[in-house]
Amino acid sequence: MPGAGGYDLSLILIELGAVVIGLAALTRLANRFAFSAIPLYLLAGLALGQGGLLPVPLSENLVHLGAEIGVLLLLFMLGLEYSGEQLRANLRSGLPAGLVDLALNFPPGLAAGLLLGWSPLAAVMLGGVTYISSSGVAAGVLTDLGRMSNPETPAVVSILVLEDLTMAMFLPLVGVLLVGQGVVEGAVAVLIALAAVGAVLFVAIRYGRALSRLVAHRSNEATMFGILGLVLLVAGLAERLQVSAAIGAFLVGIAISGPLVRRTRQQLGPFRDLLAAVFFLFFGLQIDPSVLPSVLVPAAVLGILSTFTKLVTGGWAARRAGVGYLGRLRAGAVLVARGEFSIVIAGLAVAAGLEPSLGPLAAAYILFSALLGPILAHVIEPIGGALLARKRA
Repeated sequence: MPGAGGYDLSLILIELGAVVIGLAALTRLANRFAFSAIPLYLLAGLALGQGGLLPVPLSENLVHLGAEIGVLLLLFMLGLEYSGEQLRANLRSGLPAGLVDLALNFPPGLAAGLLLGWSPLAAVMLGGVTYISSSGVAAGVLTDLGRMSNPETPAVVSILVLEDLTMAMFLPLVGVLLVGQGVVEGAVAVLIALAAVGAVLFVAIRYGRALSRLVAHRSNEATMFGILGLVLLVAGLAERLQVSAAIGAFLVGIAISGPLVRRTRQQLGPFRDLLAAVFFLFFGLQIDPSVLPSVLVPAAVLGILSTFTKLVTGGWAARRAGVGYLGRLRAGAVLVARGEFSIVIAGLAVAAGLEPSLGPLAAAYILFSALLGPILAHVIEPIGGALLARKRA
């Protein structure tokens, strides 16, 4: 039956139902083998998108909205694991690891762009793509593998937060440069972004308990509506101020404290899992498989190099925090995947017509790392344990 906008509502419902059932089947398959479902969601998106094996003309706006809310809930739930005091301590102690992260993971993309003969600005954009890990994929992996309370997780979270804060400066600046405005306008945009992050962080740390009491109610429905509305409101305001919406959602999670944390996990956990799956599916849907073969070799080389640099980054940060050998390996593996911010950076460059091959190369690279990251996070502990046992023998 055609809808008011001329679309066939019944067909859309059938397609969405089939896709959700497909996600359920993939999740069952992953659980059957005790494996993260994230790579399967990504491959499903690749198969169902334009140029895929079974292209499905889904409503892009609807799926995109669900994906955006999904990644916000992923970061919000990750923020629930830490109090404001813990975040402040982690950021203070994690700053050296953040600088090592930047020094190791930005240069590979920058050097690759220059070696390919791109303009300096295009090379800088590719450096941003290789620098930042996917907070969404990392949060999903930590949740799927039950590692939220692991000793290395605070070090991983510190790096992810510092990367997101760096993006709060990077994105406004390159956005201004891409449209040909001056450095002064970029500096103003960066200052506004930093002020916005600082204000939200101050409220989260200083008034988190009062905010939790204000939102909490004996009715689960009223409480969850209040929390979900707060997450969306703060994320929207953060995005409006040129700050990542993900940072806003994460800081709301930091602000929630006390008994409300357990209630929130119970009530929003299933909703988070559903929309997070939609996010990973949507990421795959955006990639046209036909553009990938021509850039597979440079993307794979860059992916292998930056996988090594992320392993070093996570291992160094976890070792500095006093974590053992296996925890260092786990920390590095969680950081391997690139995702939402890398997509945003590449999208800005493509929209500005900066470099024709940047989009396909970034897409292949992101897909490579987003598939490798969860797989590596799953297998690195048994591999590392076997190597450690052999070394001791």
